[in-house]
Amino acid sequence: GHNVMLAGLGVFILWFGWFGFNPGSQVAASGTVNANAIALIALNTNLAAAAGALVAMFLSWMKLGKPNVGQLLNGALAGLVAITAGCASVTPLSAIVIGALGGVVMFVGSALLWKLRIDDPVGAVPVHGFAGVWGVLAVGLFSDDASLGVQIFGMLAIIVWTVVMMNIVCIILKLTIGLRVSGKVEDEGLDTHEHGAVAYT
Repeated sequence: GHNVMLAGLGVFILWFGWFGFNPGSQVAASGTVNANAIALIALNTNLAAAAGALVAMFLSWMKLGKPNVGQLLNGALAGLVAITAGCASVTPLSAIVIGALGGVVMFVGSALLWKLRIDDPVGAVPVHGFAGVWGVLAVGLFSDDASLGVQIFGMLAIIVWTVVMMNIVCIILKLTIGLRVSGKVEDEGLDTHEHGAVAYT
């Protein structure tokens, strides 16, 4: 939050890296079928990210009276997250819709967390959690060879598994090394207390 240029650079590195992740998941590049699949995946990935960024920017503009760069950047990431599940099985037009709605889901999710007073300074839950759930459901809505029921079942299984396992991990951490530092350490910075270095003087 203290450096928009670095945040933007980080998002564009992620956006670029997503082309290794989504098209790279095709594994094989030889032959016309694989080449066409890679091209479609790359196109869908880029379109969804751009749509998510634009929609989140315009939503923040409407709400705040000016475009918010942080929302634009998180909108791009939400679009990338949302398209990942169905990048190989939807049309480019569907990719735009999926990415745009990913931006909406992220924006609404961020507002919800703020209202609930849940601390998520980088918007990780709205970007990866909420937009990810939307992306899994979108496969069932936009792909010809997928079932919405199967997608819902899979999504619920993932959520239940994650909630149960992370509760176990958090309980173990709380009973051993603790989950939080003191208010004094928060104020002075974990860089000093955890690493013996000062990141910002």
